[in-house]
Amino acid sequence: MAKPLLKSRTILDHFTQFNTSASSIRSLCLFSPTQFETLIYVGTVSGNLLLLSVNHHEVNCNSSNNSSSNDNNEVKFVRHMLISDRAVESIHVFGEIEKLLVVSDGFIHFVDLELLRPVKKISALKGVGVVARRLRSNRSDSYSKLTVGGGGDSVGGSSFLQRLGGGAGGGRVNGGVSDLPIDDNCVFAAAVGKKMVLVGLVGRSSENYDSVAGSLVTLKEISCDDLVKDMVWIDDSIIVGSSSGYYLCSCVTGQCGLIFSLPDISSTPRLKVLRKEYNVVMMVDNVGIIVNSNGQPVGGSLVFHGSPNGLGEMGSSVVALHSGKMELYLKKSGKCVQKIVVADGVGQCVIADDQDGTGKLVVVATSSKVFCYLRVPSEEQIKDLLKKKDFKEAITLVEELYDDGEITNETLSLIHAQVGFQLMFDLHFDEAVDHFLLSEMMEPSEIFPFIMPDPNRWSLLVPRNRYWGLHPPPATLETVIDNGLMAIQRAIFLKKAGLETAVDDEFLLNPPNRDDLLNSAIKNLIRYLKASREKDLTSSVREGVDTLLMYLYRALNSVNEMEKLASSENWCIVEELESILHDSGHLRTLAFLCESKGMSAKALAIWRILARNYSSGYWKDPTLTNENQGLGVNIMSGKETAATEAVRILEKLSDQDLILQHLGWIADINQVLTVQVLTSEKRSHQLSPDEVIAAIDPKKPEILQRYLQWLIEDQGSEGPQFHTSYALLLTRSALETYQTKSQLEKMSGSEPGSHLIFQNPIRERLQVFLQSSDLYDPEDILDLIEESELWLEKAILYRKLGQETLVLQILAVKLEDSDAAEHYCAEIGRPDAYMQLLDIYLNPTDGKKPMFKAAVRLLHNHGELLDPMQVLERLSPSMPLQLASDTILRMLRARHHHHYQGQVVHNLSRAVNLDAKLARLEERSRLVQINDESLCDSCHARLGTKLFAMYPDDTIVCYKCFRRQGESTSVTGRDFNNDPIFKPGWLVTE
Repeated sequence: MAKPLLKSRTILDHFTQFNTSASSIRSLCLFSPTQFETLIYVGTVSGNLLLLSVNHHEVNCNSSNNSSSNDNNEVKFVRHMLISDRAVESIHVFGEIEKLLVVSDGFIHFVDLELLRPVKKISALKGVGVVARRLRSNRSDSYSKLTVGGGGDSVGGSSFLQRLGGGAGGGRVNGGVSDLPIDDNCVFAAAVGKKMVLVGLVGRSSENYDSVAGSLVTLKEISCDDLVKDMVWIDDSIIVGSSSGYYLCSCVTGQCGLIFSLPDISSTPRLKVLRKEYNVVMMVDNVGIIVNSNGQPVGGSLVFHGSPNGLGEMGSSVVALHSGKMELYLKKSGKCVQKIVVADGVGQCVIADDQDGTGKLVVVATSSKVFCYLRVPSEEQIKDLLKKKDFKEAITLVEELYDDGEITNETLSLIHAQVGFQLMFDLHFDEAVDHFLLSEMMEPSEIFPFIMPDPNRWSLLVPRNRYWGLHPPPATLETVIDNGLMAIQRAIFLKKAGLETAVDDEFLLNPPNRDDLLNSAIKNLIRYLKASREKDLTSSVREGVDTLLMYLYRALNSVNEMEKLASSENWCIVEELESILHDSGHLRTLAFLCESKGMSAKALAIWRILARNYSSGYWKDPTLTNENQGLGVNIMSGKETAATEAVRILEKLSDQDLILQHLGWIADINQVLTVQVLTSEKRSHQLSPDEVIAAIDPKKPEILQRYLQWLIEDQGSEGPQFHTSYALLLTRSALETYQTKSQLEKMSGSEPGSHLIFQNPIRERLQVFLQSSDLYDPEDILDLIEESELWLEKAILYRKLGQETLVLQILAVKLEDSDAAEHYCAEIGRPDAYMQLLDIYLNPTDGKKPMFKAAVRLLHNHGELLDPMQVLERLSPSMPLQLASDTILRMLRARHHHHYQGQVVHNLSRAVNLDAKLARLEERSRLVQINDESLCDSCHARLGTKLFAMYPDDTIVCYKCFRRQGESTSVTGRDFNNDPIFKPGWLVTE
């Protein structure tokens, strides 16, 4: 029995064998009439043809279960037939006409498939050495139908068939029958010396031709340059092998061209058609060159370990037979994947495969034995490689099968998942996850047991699929790693004892560290779960993926990744994570997670804890640095960070009780953040101002001040109590600032962040508000600043109360602002206001000296409005004459000038009035002569005593036409509303 020599992949497995008592076997041929039955035709040197039958539908191709003693699996001898007294060189099956073509003694013989009828010898062709059946590839466009006399016919089969030998280029039918239908699938070429004869077989397409079915018709003869030793025929191309080289001939044109020459004339050309792709292997010594039907190389060459005696095809592999050994080479890579010893020390062997291209059975024959090898099913091959832990070879096989269409995408995904789990248990986590990601059918829930032990929330989601039972059941990563390390320790011990193990040599030479393995496992599972988040998963699986992803981040203490996941949209289960995050101190992550799930109260409580107990460890926020226009780095403290995060939540909330509950501790950290919460525009419903004001700590007036400012300026609140409170707060701040005389300097020197809300001088803000608002109570403000030096503020308040004298006294005496005092007098608009201001300048209070220069300036600017006599009465005797004389004189002159100017204007007005009266009189005295003979300018009727009307352009119409015409448009068409008439006499000329 043949036995494996060395195999990395089990593609062929010995099935059964048959011992013949006949002479040496010369040729083999296989034919499968049904899916599970194969007929084996054996040609011997003595000229006998043997028929063997084998049934393989119940065969288990696993070598461990295979038994040659099973009667159903044995090769059965059916019958034999003598073909000639010479060796049977080759056998060809024409299943379409149920005939065998046998080449023996230089002649072609036809036999039925069951070897029941007598042999039919074709004597018309003599000296036949090689026969090649025409094969039709899947490229139907490259296939031409042949007709008698040569050439191709796109219609085909319609030419009249002449008899062989009848004339030049004609055809002859064995038996003398012409015009016979040729079966396109039953055409072959017979090599006779240097000539190739293209022959067609008559098919069974019509009842009239039953008697001549299987007859030959010569279609064409093609000459070659050398003796034909081997040939194949695909579509319209015939590739010929001779002692000098390989030629490409066209069955349509008959032209032959050299593909390449053989280096040694003694070389034996050998050709093999690969029926799967309809390519051809051309042998040159031990190298097989794969070409297409046009002779063009495709893919790479196959380098065999020796010069083959025969070639076969098995799926994606080429079978080479030499020296009693059978080797399988992959077509794509050229790698030898299996070697089988057929028979040691024997001579010539022959090989045959399924001619239908199914690639199920290969038969090898020595001189007296026939060995049958059945292809191991793809699934069994894969299982065998996985059991050997040859994962790369298994994946290569799977990808080849997938490219060939032999397995589906689901099977490919299944194998990737299986390989991934085996690699995981072998502690190759990186490669395992790579295969998980390539598996489209694998569910993320399948790795849940590796992260969280059963039972858990997702236990029922995990499919109980052991993937052919090639790996242990799922367990936690710690358990998998511990078991793997124990296996490595056992393997090291066994290797020292001289035993081989399945553990990687890398692990044996350099045993891994448990912590490194655990770290690698967690990182790679994180990689898989992150990729799984992009898939379309059910809600339960999504919850498991995100929750367990958080578990793994926590195991690595990946704080940034934890917070990133928690703060983004996620499906984490808070109940599963709350306790472990709290115990490990990852409160920031827990706060972000609660916020993302809408648990704002719990998130705020956590931020409050962090703000009050910020120290070190996981609570501590990474340093946040922000460049501020090159002025340095602003490092936010941990407490401020917690408060900032809480504020971000509170800004969106409309729950007033919850907001006011957390207002205090945020204000203790940063008052600006508190104001940011109270004045947020992001919430749907604003807070009640009264309750907010009541909740603000009285010890932090800056917050209340900023809130009232926002309430008044941004929200347009008109509540007098708000305006008064805001004014009082501004006043108190202004008093403090004025008393310390260190407005912004002292603010910048205090606790950082406590006064950042005051960017403008406080007194300026107070003054602007006191002037712009009319809703506050001025008396309350006056009571507060009565004893202060805020004179301008007092002036504004007295002005609100209408106390003009006090306002002028403050502006003129206290502030010494003459411009403001005079401007206020102008606002009052009464001359006595200027007189009152003059009295204040000349008789100031508080023991100040008279302000003569200011008085003179007042008289200079507004003296024309004052009564000179009153001014002279009020001037002080102590006032220097040289200061006031010029001013008083100019004032008197200006007053006298104004008097004359008024008289001139009065007289001019009277002249204009008189001129207007004269113009009206002139218009009324217009002379237009009208008598009894006057005609209407519109209807030309005599006016007589009728009523008439006259327009400004002196046209006259009767009353009837006037009613029709209107008073604004005359007979001439002129519209006096849009185009009035101005006469010189109407205008005032002086």
